[in-house]
Amino acid sequence: IGGIIGGVVGARAYYVLLNWSDYAGNWKSIFNIRGGGLAIYGGIIGSLLVGFLVAKIRKVKFLPLLDIVGIGFLLGQGIGRWGNFFNQEAFGCNTDSLFGMSGGRIQEWITDQYPSTTYFANFGTTLDASQPVHPCFLYESLWCLLGFVLLAIFAKKIRRYDGQIFLIYICWYGAERAVVESLRTDSLVIGNVRVSQILAITCVVISIILQIAIGTKVKRMGVDYHMYKDTNESKQMLAEYEAAKFVKEPEDDTNEDTASTDEVAETDTTDSSESDETPAETDTNQTEKE
Repeated sequence: IGGIIGGVVGARAYYVLLNWSDYAGNWKSIFNIRGGGLAIYGGIIGSLLVGFLVAKIRKVKFLPLLDIVGIGFLLGQGIGRWGNFFNQEAFGCNTDSLFGMSGGRIQEWITDQYPSTTYFANFGTTLDASQPVHPCFLYESLWCLLGFVLLAIFAKKIRRYDGQIFLIYICWYGAERAVVESLRTDSLVIGNVRVSQILAITCVVISIILQIAIGTKVKRMGVDYHMYKDTNESKQMLAEYEAAKFVKEPEDDTNEDTASTDEVAETDTTDSSESDETPAETDTNQTEKE
């Protein structure tokens, strides 16, 4: 829950800071997220910062947690990118490929808004509103969903140290973003530099370096290194959880048995009170019951 809040705030803050000239004169527009302006990198950064804080408060190990959320990020991004399709936004330059897309909003944006963008002013890439454009959302969605499947398999089969899955996630997504960002015509730019592309390349490089360094260290440690799931602390927590669950279930069964006994007793009482039998008949029936 904390990560969701941090993600939304971070995504908006990242976009606003990189487009401050559009918001400096009207600070109320900063809160109008319905008008657009949420950046995925800011969302990831914000969710990680708040997630780290919550993990510290709740005493949750952060690196194993990152391995879980890294896979979740890919699934969320793979699904979330389809919002760009329905909004007809975040597309690329013109293309004659099989996957080319077009629409009324796309043509309107190219004609009315694109000429006034900072990207066009700095790069000068021309767009033809009558021609299809690259569906960048589709490329990223398929890449993220494929990564979700691969990392889910990798986490069970090949993971060697805590945090490894998250580092691979950063590398996997960064590699795709660096390529797809070069096709987009709505990039956040500083001068002639695409901010998201540079950040993506930086993430790939850092991820590879850390994977090599940590992987080498873990390999050198051999059997002396233990992932958190294999530690005594983790096993004790799981054992306590299973024990608590085992104790709770018999209690529920006992309550059900007690309720059933009460129902039977109540039924017998009702039957006895409503019966018109004579004392002799009652004694005979009672004997038969016994």
